[in-house]
Amino acid sequence: MIRLGVIGYGTRIRGILDIIERLGADARVVAITDVRNDEIREEIRQAGGDPAGIRFHTDADEMLQEGGLDGVLIGTRCSLHTPMALKVLRRNLPLFLEKPVATSMEQLVQLRDAAASSKSEVVVSFPLRVTPLVRLAKEIVESGRIGTVEQVQAWNDVPYGACYYQMWYRDENETQGLFLQKATHDFDYINHLLGIRPVEICAMTSKQIFLGQRPAGLRCDECPEQDTCLESPYHTFFTRMDTDRVQPSGLLCAFAVDTGNEDSGSAIIRYETGMHVCYSQNFFARKKAGRRGARLYGYLGTLEFDWYTDEVKVYMHHSPRVESYRTESAHASHGGGDVVLADNFIRVIRDGARSVAPLEAGILSALMCLKAKESAATRAFRPIAFPDREPRC
Repeated sequence: MIRLGVIGYGTRIRGILDIIERLGADARVVAITDVRNDEIREEIRQAGGDPAGIRFHTDADEMLQEGGLDGVLIGTRCSLHTPMALKVLRRNLPLFLEKPVATSMEQLVQLRDAAASSKSEVVVSFPLRVTPLVRLAKEIVESGRIGTVEQVQAWNDVPYGACYYQMWYRDENETQGLFLQKATHDFDYINHLLGIRPVEICAMTSKQIFLGQRPAGLRCDECPEQDTCLESPYHTFFTRMDTDRVQPSGLLCAFAVDTGNEDSGSAIIRYETGMHVCYSQNFFARKKAGRRGARLYGYLGTLEFDWYTDEVKVYMHHSPRVESYRTESAHASHGGGDVVLADNFIRVIRDGARSVAPLEAGILSALMCLKAKESAATRAFRPIAFPDREPRC
């Protein structure tokens, strides 16, 4: 039996554990570190499980020192990803690490240095790179059918973006902005498709919608404007009819003075060959305006894919032909990528397999996000390099 330990038993990690169980892997959680242990015991009981065989801790070091673990999953809030990962890396255990892998340059340097001396094989939670959609796109790119990719235009229009202004994500001290929260996925799959190194980035962010003068800490269920506010649960249900997105009471006002995070952002990335990528994300698009994908341009053709349509299209430039593919994976968790990650993590532990989403990729993506944030603040191009390796003037 594979014995798993969990640090931060949140929704994301519970989802991965559920997939591991459905895969039929001989694995079970034997230890949990969290601050909500009584609630977690009850959640496990309500789900039909038995928490009696699980050791509960509030200190990760204590859990790790007890030993008896074959692998660890980290699903804490973002600011704790690196501190908890450092503890696991020191013990050379296989690790499933939620993104972003770090939320500051200081953390990222610590993680880079710790990884260099650790034997841990790390699976970063980057499901997009292993979805059937991206795997097909990579197969087509590597076939040479569209020629060498010389430009990429990528987009992420998030129809569920209200969560970044009405839930805990609105705390920028925790998230450090939405490049780290969302673009970390997109930068990673783009790097994965191109197979070349990014060297420079510039970026810009805007906050045009989710700002206002309503009181700090105001909750939707306390607000007298529920009938008129388009972000209220009332309008989410009755106007947009997003019945699957209606939240219970406790949502915070999206137009209060303490609402953090930009509501759109864009970046231009130059790669080592001289080609460049344009990426843009938006958090106030809604319903059918949602899309996430990219166009990759070669001289021979253009490849386009979108997770919302579940399609890959190849437009040939020098013949009257358009090729269309459907992967039929949009219904699966993160477009089918979570199943691949969960299976890979078990194989890393059981068979000594290599990670399909290695820590090096997580570190590079987080570095790009931090440099994008820095560029937006300074209005200047920034080299995609660690401070101790940046080129000198």
